[in-house]
Amino acid sequence: MTVFRPKYITFDCYGTLTNFQMAEKAREIYGARLEEPRMQAFIRNFAAYRLDEILGDWKPYDQVLRNAVERACKRNQVPFVEEEAAQFYRAVPTWGPHADVPEGLARVAREFPLVILSNAMDEQIMSNVEKLGAPFHKVLTAQQANAYKPRFQAFEYMFDTLGCAPEDILHVSSSFRYDLMSAHDLGITNKVWVNRRHEPENPYYGYTEIRDIRGLPGVVGL
Repeated sequence: MTVFRPKYITFDCYGTLTNFQMAEKAREIYGARLEEPRMQAFIRNFAAYRLDEILGDWKPYDQVLRNAVERACKRNQVPFVEEEAAQFYRAVPTWGPHADVPEGLARVAREFPLVILSNAMDEQIMSNVEKLGAPFHKVLTAQQANAYKPRFQAFEYMFDTLGCAPEDILHVSSSFRYDLMSAHDLGITNKVWVNRRHEPENPYYGYTEIRDIRGLPGVVGL
């Protein structure tokens, strides 16, 4: 069987490549004030509000996080403190990759140009990318696209920037809600779901499943 050789392998960054530690940061800040059931509820609510905050017109990511923290605090009867909310934004550039990432990326980077499409600010993302251990052809952000994933505008910005069509790429993500559902709707037929266990499988969207990035070289015949 012929293995698909994409013009570009495109990636979600936070969660897929970078170990996105919002839940851990929330525990660090609020854990002493919330017993475990309420802490778990806060983390779920915070994640949901982050998604809700990016579905409209673009706004800076520090504002996205600030608003999501405020809404989670209100819902869980926790006093909202601006400085505590700001800690989440400042923490993002300090986070490194999942342990499996450098090895897998290095192998595919020798054969394919790699691209990141991230829900990030320009001032944040390169600190995370530099920790991934592989060269990237392009690093594209929501700030550049003036839209966050899962909005189609973010993906269309990527197609326009790369000068390619949806069928030319292999898109890799650990998230259906942020990436793979929109990729499916936009005609990206070649998709990889990295099962990081933060979302359930959903075969309707047509993808190859891998446990971690070490499995990616095999998908492209390496």
